[in-house]
Amino acid sequence: MFGKEDETYNNLRDHSVNQWLNDMSQHEEVAVRGGVKVTTDYIADLKKKIIRLESENALKNEYMKKLRAKKSTG
Repeated sequence: MFGKEDETYNNLRDHSVNQWLNDMSQHEEVAVRGGVKVTTDYIADLKKKIIRLESENALKNEYMKKLRAKKSTG
């Protein structure tokens, strides 16, 4: 129905965050380096949740579409 969404900003943001985390992983303080691991894990977890929620939303949308079609015919 719609064209592919422009992901330029999101890709640029992801690249910038990953570059910053990579730079911080070389930091002299252990606490900063440890924070990089926690942050990386947190971002990965959020991405998994986004994928799950998008999937659930698509399923709900499909169900609603079927209900509307059934209601309009019957």
